[in-house]
Amino acid sequence: MDDERPDVLTIGRLAHRTGLSVGTLRFWSDEGAVPPVARSAGGYRLYDAESVARVELVRTLRELGLGLDDVCRVLSGRTTVAEVADAHVAALDAQIRSLKVSRAVLSTVAKRGSTVEETALMNRLARLSAAEREQIIDEFKEEVFGGLDDPGLRDRMRTFSIELPDDPTPEQVDAWIELAELVRDPGFRARLRTWMELNTPVPGQSRPPGASIWWARQIVQTVAEVRKGGVPPEGPAAAEVLSELFGDTDRAALLRSLEAGIEAGAEHYRTLVARVRGQNSSPDATEELEWLARALRAADQT
Repeated sequence: MDDERPDVLTIGRLAHRTGLSVGTLRFWSDEGAVPPVARSAGGYRLYDAESVARVELVRTLRELGLGLDDVCRVLSGRTTVAEVADAHVAALDAQIRSLKVSRAVLSTVAKRGSTVEETALMNRLARLSAAEREQIIDEFKEEVFGGLDDPGLRDRMRTFSIELPDDPTPEQVDAWIELAELVRDPGFRARLRTWMELNTPVPGQSRPPGASIWWARQIVQTVAEVRKGGVPPEGPAAAEVLSELFGDTDRAALLRSLEAGIEAGAEHYRTLVARVRGQNSSPDATEELEWLARALRAADQT
């Protein structure tokens, strides 16, 4: 009989030769991936040595994640392994990005002790498309910075982006979730707009005195060193620090800028933006700014 010839393999012998189950081989055969080379007189499938090599190729491609449809296309010459591999790399990259987002969302849920509703919101925010994320930021920029008559600021805002990368770390996704919630808050937008108006130069006038506090980090560094030395914001030592930092600058304007920025949470916003971008930024200086505001109030009362 044909199935007793040493150069012909029944499906059982092919299974023994390859270490695969008869059921798997029968399924692959039915799908056209490993067709029999002949049939016995009794109608049983017969295979040969080339079938063994074909089974090994199918097994390799399947272990790499290719579906049987793709395997059959490769084996029939309708596509190449390289082309299919390239498509699968793109698909795997998408899966990896999705898994990273899921991991970050779940980590945030665990850290915050979030409710089901909060979890659903975080998941939606994290999975927004790049275009949807850009639209949120564009609307935020227009409401907060639009119409401010400062050419330098307009140029910065035109190129200003807060973009979650295609391959974000869990820390970046966590920061984006928090930032997206923040910039969509009308109250935050209004407070930040007020702060920006206090710190944006008016044409023909000098730069508002409060702006120097926010853009000159050496001021924050000086206050941090003073606080570390145990100097209270009320008293002659703090008054001397104010004189060294600001001289005869309009302190009422300084205080208005400080209070507006603190109320808006400008420092927290700045650190979130840096985290989303994956940048190393200076620490949140809210405590230093609050010390400075207290010192200015105390000096105003003396």
